[in-house]
Order: sequence, then C-alpha cells, then structure tokens
Amino acid sequence: MKYKVLLILIILLGAFFRLYGLNWDQGYHLHPDERAIVLFCLPIHLPSTVSELLSPQSPLNPHFFAYGSLPMYLLKTVAVILIPFFPTVASYDQINLLGRFLSVIFDMGTLFIIFFLGKKLFSKQIGLLSSFFYAISVFPIQTAHFYAVDTTLTFFILLNLYTLILFYEKPTIIKAFIVGVLLGASLAIKTSALIVLVPIIITLIADFILIFAKHPHRPHLWLPHVPKLLKTLFTDGLIILITAFISFFIFEPYAFLDFKEFWRQTLQQSQMTHDAFIFPYTLQYVGKISYFYEIKNIFLWGQGPILAIPSFLGIFYVLFLIIKKSKQKKWAQEFILIIFLLSYFAIVGKFAVGWMRYMLPLYPLLCLFGALIAYKLLIALKEKFRYWKFVVFVCIGSIIVWPLSFMSVYNKPNTRVLASEWINKNIPIGATIATEYWDDGLPLGTQSNYKIQILPIYEMQNPIIKMQVYQTIKESDYIIIASNRLYAPLQRIAQNCTNWNVPSEKCSQNANSYYQQLFNGNLGFKKTAEFSVYPKLEIGNWKLEINDSSSDESFTVYDHPKVMIYRKLP
Repeated sequence: MKYKVLLILIILLGAFFRLYGLNWDQGYHLHPDERAIVLFCLPIHLPSTVSELLSPQSPLNPHFFAYGSLPMYLLKTVAVILIPFFPTVASYDQINLLGRFLSVIFDMGTLFIIFFLGKKLFSKQIGLLSSFFYAISVFPIQTAHFYAVDTTLTFFILLNLYTLILFYEKPTIIKAFIVGVLLGASLAIKTSALIVLVPIIITLIADFILIFAKHPHRPHLWLPHVPKLLKTLFTDGLIILITAFISFFIFEPYAFLDFKEFWRQTLQQSQMTHDAFIFPYTLQYVGKISYFYEIKNIFLWGQGPILAIPSFLGIFYVLFLIIKKSKQKKWAQEFILIIFLLSYFAIVGKFAVGWMRYMLPLYPLLCLFGALIAYKLLIALKEKFRYWKFVVFVCIGSIIVWPLSFMSVYNKPNTRVLASEWINKNIPIGATIATEYWDDGLPLGTQSNYKIQILPIYEMQNPIIKMQVYQTIKESDYIIIASNRLYAPLQRIAQNCTNWNVPSEKCSQNANSYYQQLFNGNLGFKKTAEFSVYPKLEIGNWKLEINDSSSDESFTVYDHPKVMIYRKLP
C-alpha cells in the first residue's frame, strides 16, 4: 500500500511539472516543429474514393516527411473525436494545446513504464526512485510542453524495450507481433527509431551469446545450438520484421504511395545529420564535439549535475553487473537496455547536429540506472550513518531545486510576447523595424502598424547582400533581435574559422563584424529594451538564478529566448 501511495504522489508531481504553463506562448505557436506539425495536420481529411486514397494527392497525405505521419494522424483523429464536446479544438488556435496535452499523456506513460522496468529488473524501491528521477528531470518536463514528436517516440521506444524483455523471458508469437507493431509505429514517428533493431537482434540471439560466453573456446558445446539460433531468427525475427513493415505502412502509408517525396525529404534530413552547414538553423552545431556536446547538455541542463552524476555512474555500474552476471540468465534483460543506450548514443551522438531532443529516448534509462546506484548508496548510508535521513532530505531538496527553478520560466508571459507588448506601446506607428531572417518576426500578431524590413544576416558573406543589409539598417528606426539564433552561431564560427577549417565563403566574418558594431554602439543604435528569463528559485531573501544562455540553443529559444531591441540614435 505504501508503494502505491508513493507512486501516486510521484505521478501527481510529474503531472504538475508537465501541465504547469502548458500555454507557455500565449497562443502564438512559437515552437517551429510544433507549428509545422499543426499546419500540415489541419488539412488532413478522409478521401472520397479509393483511387483518391491511393493517390499521392490524397487529402490524407500530409506531404511532410521530416517527421513521421503518425503524430499528425493521431492529433487530427483525437481532435475530430473531441469536436462534439469542444467545437474549436480542431482549429489552428486550439489544436496545438491538444497536442501538448497528448505530449504530457505520453510522457506520463513513459514514467509508468520506467516504474515497471525498475520493479521487474531490480525492486519496487528502484522502480519508484527511477520514476521519481524522471518526473523531476527538466528536459523531459520541457519537451512535454511541446507537441513535437520526441515524447511520443520515447514512449514507444521504451514500451518496445519493455516488451522485448518480456519476450526474452517467455517468447510467444503474440509478443513478437507486439514488438513488430511498436517498431513500425516508432518508425512512423521518426525514422531514427531504426536503431531499436539493435536490441531486437540482441534479444533474439541472447541465449546463444550466453552459451558462447560460458564456453568461448569450446566450439563443440555451442555449435549444436546454431540451428536453434537460425530458427529463432527466421521465425520470430521474420514475424517482427513483417509486422513492423505492415505497421509502418498503416501509420505512414504515403511513405510508399508518395515514395519519391518521402525519399527526397528523408535524404535531406539525413544530409543535415552529416553537415551542419546544410540549413541556417543548424549552423549552431558547426564545431560540435561529438558525444561531449550531448553529455554536457544532459549533465548541466537536461538533468542537472546532482541527478546526472548517479545517472552516468549507473551506466558503468550496470555494465559491471552484466559482466559479473555473464554466466547467469538474468544478465540479458539488463543487456537489452544497455545495448540500446550505448548503440543509440554512439550513432546519434556522432551526428553533425545535436539538438537536445535527440537524446530524449535515453533519459528514462539514465533515470533507471541512476536510481539503481542511488539506492545502493542509500542502503550503504543507512547502515553506516546515523543521520542518513538528513542526508537523504538534503539530496532530494538539492535535486528538486532544478525543476522548481525551471518552472519560473512559465510564471510570466513568454519573452517574445512581452517584447511585442512593449513594441506596440513604445514604438511609434509607422516606424521602420528591421528583423532577422530565419527567426520569429516581432511584434507577434499583426505587424501592419510598422514597416517591417528583413535582414538576411546568414547571407552576409555575399558582398551584395552585405551592402543590402547596411542599406536596410540606414532606413530602419529599430533593430529587433528575437533570440540568439543568429548572432551566437555566426559569431562563434567567425571566431573559430581557422581552428575548424571553415571555408572562407562560410566563415561569416561580415556577420560577425555587423554584430560587433551593433553591440558596441558603432552602428548608431543603442539597446533600449531587453527581455530575458532565466530559471530562478526564490525562497524569502534567498535567490538562485541559473544563467542557461550557454546551453543548446533549443533549450532556450522556444520558451524563454532573450529578446533585444535597439533604437537608432538621433
């Protein structure tokens, strides 16, 4: 009974963090991925004929394959079901909030699965502790506030890993079928889920690996098991692959019916993972140090140092357990999880781009492994230290400071909303405002009161574009920088061109010079307003504020970017 009460409290805590401030952008659709999903989701409807259904021009075809179709179909289906109860839920102004609520539901489902994984592999206590760690992990909390694809993908991947463990313990056709369905659904959310094939293969050959590990130098003992291995791969493996293919076809049919466009967009996304120069918004990753960049963002921001330390140590501890138990049957369950974590990190961490959301599927396992080692330390502390409860209280208090401080981001309107209100109140009607290309234009809503000029800063290496930018500046009364999306990566590239062997045509020296002149006042403009919010916790006279401006751009640019407004000097 005590464990059920604790689990309910953890669920309520996780739900509070994820539901708090769900309308964080006050209806302005400030998350670009969420906005894209909504825009491509809205026109979807059932075709009138079978021939129309099978055509690439079908109204069911989202014509958008940067992400899978399942999140769009899911959102539109739930919206249509709810229309009789909430007539405006399928509108552009409301459907994104429905999506965010679905994101919360999937993330809470992930929290449940973590509990059952911990309970199954280790104990109820570790299951509770791992779900608590996930409930208060900042990055899953933040991501649940967006309807992108990451929380949904994480849920399906973790559920598939849990099913694989059940399948290993007692293989059945039904379980193989479920594994295939979950794999197909994951691929219909994001094709990077193909990495799940690695733990699936490990699950199918685990028993043979166990026999081989016991007798690596005695082939006469493990060779007789080869026929059984081949039979398992052919039967269960074939069931999983066929089911996954059918499932993927059902959830993303136009990957086949509109294959040419699907393949074009998929190749484009693949190119992005190998070349940070492919899009303007990926320039932030030029010079990225593979693996270290991902670890740094998990450690400092995604979990916070106090929670990340046991999580990272837990990986090594689980590896130790696997080696120690390599001659026992139970080792395979833990190995299925660790092989996914390591293979996923090895492949995705090598990408040229490193959005924090790419690592979200690893957070549940990090919390699980962190809970394992934290519980072991707790037991040792309880046995050897009289005041162990006080130490536990201090540790829990320290861990929960980070998510509590992050909630301050949602205590006030989004910084872009605040900046827009200031613009409408303080900048005269008819003034000329210069805003940056590839960023959200300000003021939000109608811009008809002002003459809006666009600055193509990304293209300033071109001398003609450079002249156009400076001419636009001369004609402008105000310059608005809506986030660090341009000036941070462009200045960093310019300052490291030699170290990173950046070609001169991509070195952004002109953009760097422009920003230096703007920031030091030599361009004839002065900063007249700034809007910024940092994670902050205040208790009485005590105040903790965390400057997260050095984090991955995606950690701040959606829900709490720094906005700067410059006014031309008289």
